[in-house]
Amino acid sequence: MSDQIFHDSDADRAFKAKRFTGRVAIYGVLILWAFIALFPIYWTITTSFKMAPDVMKGNIIPYWDYTPRWLGWRSLGLSPDTISNESTVRAEFMKRFWNSAVIAVSASMIAVGLGSCAAYGLSRFNYKFGFMRNSDISFFFLSQLILPPVVLALPFLVLYKALGMLDTRIGLILLYTLTVLPIVIWIMRDQFGSIPSELEEAALVDGLSIWGAFLTIILPIALPGMVAAFILSLVLTWNEYFFAALLTSSHAKTLPVMVASQTGSQGISWWSMAALSFAAILPLIVIGIALERFIIKGMAAGAVK
Repeated sequence: MSDQIFHDSDADRAFKAKRFTGRVAIYGVLILWAFIALFPIYWTITTSFKMAPDVMKGNIIPYWDYTPRWLGWRSLGLSPDTISNESTVRAEFMKRFWNSAVIAVSASMIAVGLGSCAAYGLSRFNYKFGFMRNSDISFFFLSQLILPPVVLALPFLVLYKALGMLDTRIGLILLYTLTVLPIVIWIMRDQFGSIPSELEEAALVDGLSIWGAFLTIILPIALPGMVAAFILSLVLTWNEYFFAALLTSSHAKTLPVMVASQTGSQGISWWSMAALSFAAILPLIVIGIALERFIIKGMAAGAVK
């Protein structure tokens, strides 16, 4: 066999070594970040199968540090030996789960619909409202997030009491819509800004109206951004606790309020809270995995035009 004729130079070998070292460092950081991000979920799942002594000792690895039990899930009526039986706690959980689903999904859909229209207008037309222009109007929407929720607690409490909207789903839906609307507008404004306006001009030449071009041409292209905005709104409204605890008492209470109520005179039932918390975040995990490609496309929209 003949000897190799061509050989890598010292510079090429140094470049390959440097590139390999860089890739190892990047993947190492990504693995570390994935561990940091996923460990709370792992901790929640394992805690739901622990007994009280295991929780206090901080045991982590099942079947190594402790033997898993269904204590947390049994307290919710969701263990294999109780799922077929009638359970008051399970019925309460399903009621709170349904409240959270209806309120979060409705508020997110309304916010995405209204926010998309507002963002499209700000990205395509020039507005003048007193001294305010498009950039000022956009900042005005974003500035609504500056106020801490506790500042708005008393005004909303008095307003909702006068309107008879305390402890109602529609009250939380309207409030949550206002809460996430500024975020949706900013996400969708960048999304629409990345779409060439020539597409609408061509549609207008072909005889479509402004609304026709928006609905048939622009919205399908902006769908990834809308899905990303919807998921972000859904997460924020699903996990909201302060106003849900303040403005509801029994009928419209949501899952975060039920999770926080797992504290009694005997202390915190960590196993029950962990089981309830995981049952509450599981739908968001499933939705996030199912719509991952839309989230990535939507969040990256507007970065490169």
